[in-house]
Amino acid sequence: MSSNNLVLAQFGCGYWGPNLLRNFSALPGCTVKYVVDSSAERRAFVESNFPLSRAIETHQTVLDDPTVDGVVIATPAASHFSLAKEALDAGKHVFVEKPLATKVSEVDELSRCAIKRNLVVMTGHTFVYNSAVRYVKRLIDSGELGELRYIYSQRLNLGRIRSDIDALWNFAPHDISIIQYWLGDPEPISIGRQGMAYMQEGIDDVVFLNLEYPGKVIANIHVSWLDPQKVRKMIIVGSRKMVVYDDIAENKLVIYDKGIDRRAILGENMDFDNPEGPQFDYRRGDILMPEVKFAEPIRVEAEHFVDCIRNSHEPLTGLSHARTVVSILERARPLNGEGIHENFTT
Repeated sequence: MSSNNLVLAQFGCGYWGPNLLRNFSALPGCTVKYVVDSSAERRAFVESNFPLSRAIETHQTVLDDPTVDGVVIATPAASHFSLAKEALDAGKHVFVEKPLATKVSEVDELSRCAIKRNLVVMTGHTFVYNSAVRYVKRLIDSGELGELRYIYSQRLNLGRIRSDIDALWNFAPHDISIIQYWLGDPEPISIGRQGMAYMQEGIDDVVFLNLEYPGKVIANIHVSWLDPQKVRKMIIVGSRKMVVYDDIAENKLVIYDKGIDRRAILGENMDFDNPEGPQFDYRRGDILMPEVKFAEPIRVEAEHFVDCIRNSHEPLTGLSHARTVVSILERARPLNGEGIHENFTT
């Protein structure tokens, strides 16, 4: 790596790729030398909109170029592992769109390759770099919400049905990553999944995922691409306060100072002295909509990847975080083994 300039290449420039390319190309001291895509149409798009990047059809040129320091992978999920491993074997740092891989064993293999060559591997769990999500993390860590009780999320819309992955693998990595970040990356005690395939056999269009964590914390994730409304909402319930995080609302965070407390009564553990059972106090306090300064999460994410390469830091969404996300998704795989389909087109 040049002391003044970091040279990157990007694999894939389809649906999400242009967002990554735009942000990495705009970073000071960073050049995206190549963009690889098998589609002539997408290569023409790159040539028209990113003239400083060379659009090519195959990725071997990137692997063989010693001036390329790192690779950004924005291809379908089933190809993430093989492309990331090739890049690591070629001595390149790697940024991979979520999910990092489709099996924990694949994440472990990437980890071995990265450690052997002292390379950075980072996953594009973009919402961990979202200002509102980080604000909630501070609320949880400070104890302002009290004891965390449960979290539930909805990531829904109508359309963009995928054939390479199901709705869980498409949408839920975001919510799982956010929840893991908020909770400090614990392993769930139990995982339950209920899903249904309506449009394509073996590819669930709607999934409800239930997670149980240590400390009596539970989480429910609802994902669907067959819903009438676009919803990107998470609710966090604590013993002291509750938070609604709505990513598409004008006020992304609303904090409710309300809850229910069990009233302490002398001798309430003796039923014959307490025929009416336990008593409860209902609290209704202020509703706060904090001002959260917005910074584009993809830009923050891209800056973090570059900083980790320059300073040999472990990324916030590095191998450890990505492994837990993939582990949860893998444990939630349908009994028939469907959910990820081999499709390596970009």
